[in-house]
Amino acid sequence: MGDINAPVVLVQWTDLRCPFCAVFNRELLPVIDKEYIQTGKVRLEVTDIAFFGAQSEKAGAAALAAAQQGKYFEFIKVVYAAAPEKGHPDLPREKLIDFARKAGVPDIARFERALDDDALVTSVQAATATAQQLTVSSVPFFVAGRSALAGAQPIETFRKYLDDAVKQAG
Repeated sequence: MGDINAPVVLVQWTDLRCPFCAVFNRELLPVIDKEYIQTGKVRLEVTDIAFFGAQSEKAGAAALAAAQQGKYFEFIKVVYAAAPEKGHPDLPREKLIDFARKAGVPDIARFERALDDDALVTSVQAATATAQQLTVSSVPFFVAGRSALAGAQPIETFRKYLDDAVKQAG
């Protein structure tokens, strides 16, 4: 999300069953989008990982299937908007397909075929293994510039974090 030439890349690791990831996406991302992404200071890159079991793997695969049709951010927005205030949401296949419809994924049959493709689950598993090798031990987890930030921190913390990264980027 954002300008490919933005001076700062904010990398986010997320799990669609993570309640703190839902808080970040519902409450903080809209502010970060307005203040940093839309102004060209930051580009957001998201990596779907599975810290909460097989449903997390399938949900991550569903996000990738939506991305194949240009609806990644719309899809995760719908998923996180429906997340419960506490606990991990139940995300069976039928619910993921319903979220794809609500997100405006244009070809649901294609989405379903992609969702059934083991390659997307394998991709999420590989991203999870890489995240663990990088010592990403919780989600949401962020890297901007040379520093990391864990959790759905208050917006003031993100502002300082991103302002510092923009300043370091020159």
